[in-house]
Amino acid sequence: MYVPERVLTNDDLAEFVDTSDEWIRTRTGIERRHVVEEDETTAQMSIEAARAALETADVNPLDIDLIIVGTATPDHSFPATACQVQNGLGAVHAGAFDLNAGCSGFVYALTIGEQAIASGANDLVLVIGADTMSRVTNWQDRSTCVLFGDGAGAVLLRASNGPTGIVSTLLGSDGSGGDLLHIPAGGSAQPTSQETVEKGLHTLQMNGRQVFRFAVRMMPRAVREVAEKAGIKTEEIDLILPHQANMRIVTTAARRLNLPLDNFFVNLEEYGNTSAASIPIALCEAMEKERIKPGQNIVLVGFGAGLTWAAALIKWGTTVEEVAAPFYNTWRRWILYRWAAINTALRRFHQGVVVRLIRFAERVNQKLGRD
Repeated sequence: MYVPERVLTNDDLAEFVDTSDEWIRTRTGIERRHVVEEDETTAQMSIEAARAALETADVNPLDIDLIIVGTATPDHSFPATACQVQNGLGAVHAGAFDLNAGCSGFVYALTIGEQAIASGANDLVLVIGADTMSRVTNWQDRSTCVLFGDGAGAVLLRASNGPTGIVSTLLGSDGSGGDLLHIPAGGSAQPTSQETVEKGLHTLQMNGRQVFRFAVRMMPRAVREVAEKAGIKTEEIDLILPHQANMRIVTTAARRLNLPLDNFFVNLEEYGNTSAASIPIALCEAMEKERIKPGQNIVLVGFGAGLTWAAALIKWGTTVEEVAAPFYNTWRRWILYRWAAINTALRRFHQGVVVRLIRFAERVNQKLGRD
């Protein structure tokens, strides 16, 4: 995982928007969030998280077959953020694409990655959830600006023999609710114009009450359905990693599932809602805090813009301590990252030289033609 160093507390927000620490904590459970500096991007956070995952699993980037980035805030409309990650890792054998399912994006990407391996098409898939929500937040709207933060989380998937791994997945959507959580302008429906900028239509717009109702209805339903697909009862779930949106959503979902709140891992007080990054960040922290142990049934469940929802049930089968990387593998990855950066710079320099030579030749031909 990766989160920016810059921290924005509730008290910081209260300095420029009509709110308070108590108001935010009692309604959301959020105390602070991490936000990017001006020069940080979704791609850069994704690369940092991916490198940490490669280090943890002791994997050579050259072995990656496919990179999927779940994000609603890519660096550009195109190229895909995943392609920038591929280049940053030096994963020259990997295909790459972005997937936009809002806050459900990571579990959507995880499902596609699992299916790519199960089909036999790929052996090693890198799945990332990353969002820079601070770039699309209206910082004058206290109903939304208090909720969001930035970050990225990454996992590596590969086939294995035995009973552990991704057991079942569930994807769902209801496009009739698309206008409940959206960014109106910037796409082909409402292209960027002076009017859209002046009206603030390039920032996130949310009907909080309706989204809350949707979330507390769909989260328990998704957990039950993914458990049923896996052939287990909800009470056999050891830990649920929900999308970190609002503490009241989590407590309501726990009550409707008849499960103790201790069965849910929550870290939104530190990070807020990091959209597609929230579940993989929670996964990393749950591992660090030893909340996840081999043999446990773990459920990842998310909901978000679209409207979308998604869940995955995992039978956990390993611990970080079981994969210790030899030092030379770490150096090999470091060299590959440096070479990828140098190669990119050289390629762009070469392209620039070629363009200048072509323009020079055109000017010479025009002059000769006049003479």
